[in-house]
Amino acid sequence: MLKNPAEKYIPFVPIQMERRTWPDKQITAPPVWCSVDLRDGNQALIDPMNVEEKLELFHTLVDIGVKEIEVGFPSASETEFQFFRTLIEGGHIPDDVTIQMLVQARPHLIQRTFEAMAGAKNVILHFYNSTSTLQRKVVFHTDMEGVTQIAVDAARLIRALSEPIIRSGTNLRYQYSPESFMGTEMDNAVYICQRVLEELGATPENKVILNLPSTVENCMPNYFADEIEYFINKLPSRDCAVISLHPHNDRGEGVATAELGMLAGAERIEATLFGNGERTGNVDMITLAMNMYTQGVDPGLDFSDINHIRTVYERCTKMKVGERQPYAGELVFTAFSGSHQDAINKGVQYRKENRSPLWEIPYLPIDPADVGRQYEPIIRINSQSGKGGAAFVMQQSFGYDLPKAMHAEFGHIVQVETDRVGTELQPQRIFELFQHAYVDISSPYTLLRHAFQETADAQGRSHVVFRGTLRHKETVFEVCGEGNGPIDAFFNAIHGQKMDRFTFVDYKEHAIQAGSDSMAVAYIQLRDAQGQDIFGVGVDHNINLAPLRGILSAINRAVTAKQ
Repeated sequence: MLKNPAEKYIPFVPIQMERRTWPDKQITAPPVWCSVDLRDGNQALIDPMNVEEKLELFHTLVDIGVKEIEVGFPSASETEFQFFRTLIEGGHIPDDVTIQMLVQARPHLIQRTFEAMAGAKNVILHFYNSTSTLQRKVVFHTDMEGVTQIAVDAARLIRALSEPIIRSGTNLRYQYSPESFMGTEMDNAVYICQRVLEELGATPENKVILNLPSTVENCMPNYFADEIEYFINKLPSRDCAVISLHPHNDRGEGVATAELGMLAGAERIEATLFGNGERTGNVDMITLAMNMYTQGVDPGLDFSDINHIRTVYERCTKMKVGERQPYAGELVFTAFSGSHQDAINKGVQYRKENRSPLWEIPYLPIDPADVGRQYEPIIRINSQSGKGGAAFVMQQSFGYDLPKAMHAEFGHIVQVETDRVGTELQPQRIFELFQHAYVDISSPYTLLRHAFQETADAQGRSHVVFRGTLRHKETVFEVCGEGNGPIDAFFNAIHGQKMDRFTFVDYKEHAIQAGSDSMAVAYIQLRDAQGQDIFGVGVDHNINLAPLRGILSAINRAVTAKQ
C-alpha cells in the first residue's frame, strides 16, 4: 500500500448544501421494494442460475411479498429472453406483481425487449446509460450533451414502441437510470433526468421511476444523502417522478446509503436477498427490512421463515450466507461471552416475570422467533462463557431451571471441561456433565428402601414419619425420622448417621415434562460445618422421592470432594 494514497486516488468532492433537512427525519414507512436478484444477483454468479432455479427464486420472492421484480436482461441472450417468455406464458406472475425488464439505451436492444414483454400484464421497462464524469471521459469519450442525447433518443423510441403494447392491455411503466449517478455532477444528473421525464410524457398521474444508482459506492452515506436531497430539490418535474435507489456495497456501507437516501426523500429501493450482486454486492433487502422492523416499522415483507429463504437462496445461487450475516447468519443470535450470556438470561427472566409484550432483551435486537429462529442456539458454551450460560442451556434445551445460587458451581464444572477440550460444548455434552456431576452420584450413600406415613392434626398441620434403609459402602442400616413434611422427616432421619455435618439451606423443585409422564427434579442446597455450600439434584417420577435423592446427591458430592 502507498504511504500517500492521495498520489493515486481521487477523493470524493461533496456538494455544497446551504441547509440539509434529511438528518432531522425518520423512516416511518417502508419503501417500494424491487428485487434485482434475478438480474444483478444472477449476472454476478460464477455459474448463472438455470430456468428451474430462477423460477424457484422468483416464487420465493413473491412469497416474501416483493411486488416489483427485475427478472433480467431479455436482449442479452436467448436464454434470458426465453425465461421471460416462460414466466409470462407459464402463468407464473401473480396479477399484483410487476416484472421489470432491463435494457441499455440502444435501439436494437430496446426493440428486442419489447418483443419479450408481449402478453405480460404489468411491466416496468427499465432503460439506462452511464452519465458519470469518469465514464464520459474513459468509456464514451463524449460530453454531457452526448450522453443526454443517448437517453433522449432511447426515451423517444420507447414511447413510440409502447403504444401497441399498451393498447394490447399491458400496464407499462417506465424507469430510467443515470448509471453511476453517485459519480455524476448533480446539476447534470438533474438535467438528463428532466429531459427523460419530458420525452416520456411523465405526469403526476403517470409517474416515471428515476432510479439513482450508487453503481460503484465511492463516498460516505451522508454525502450520498446530500446528493439525493439536492437532486430532488432541483428536479423541476419532481411530482412526476418516483425516486428510486440502487445502492451497491463497495465501501461496505450499502445499508447506510439506502437508509440515509430514504431520509433524503427516496421512495423505492432496488435490493437483493443477502446483498448478492456484482463485486461486493447490492444493498441487502433483508437487513434493510429487518432494520425497520426493529424500530417498529412494518417493512411490508415476510421473513418469518428466514431459514427457508436462506436455504432456497443458497441452493439456487450456489452462494453461502455468512455466519455473521445480519438476521440470517447461523451465529447472529448467539452469545459465547459470559457477560452477554448473563444479560440475555436476565432479560429473558425479566420479560417472563413481568409478562411484558415488549422485546427488551440485551444483545438481541429482535426476537429470533419472529424470523423462525429457535432459542436453543442463543447461548453457546466455550471457554469464554460465564457462569450463567450453562444454566441457560439446561433450561432452554432440557427444561432444567437451576437455582441462581447453583449457576456458579455448575458453570465452573462446565468451564473446566471447555478448558480441557478447547472447543465449544454442544448442549448434549453439557447435559451429560450435569448428569454425571449431580444425578448419577450413587455413593457412598444409597437409599435402598423407604416409606412415608403422613397424618394431620385437628388444625390441619401435617406430620410425616420416614422409615428407610440406606447403604454406606458395604454397611446397610435403618433410619427413622419425623418432621412436618417428607424432606424434614428424611433429614431428621439421617442425623446421627455420620450425615449430620450438614445443615439444610434451600430447596427448589419443578417438573421437567408435561403430562402424566412428568419427572420431578429437586435442587437441594446444603451447608457443611465449614460454611461451604454444596448442591445436589434428584430426579424421580415420585415428587416426594426426588428431593430425598437430591439430599443424598449433595452429601455424596461433599464427601467425595474431600476424599
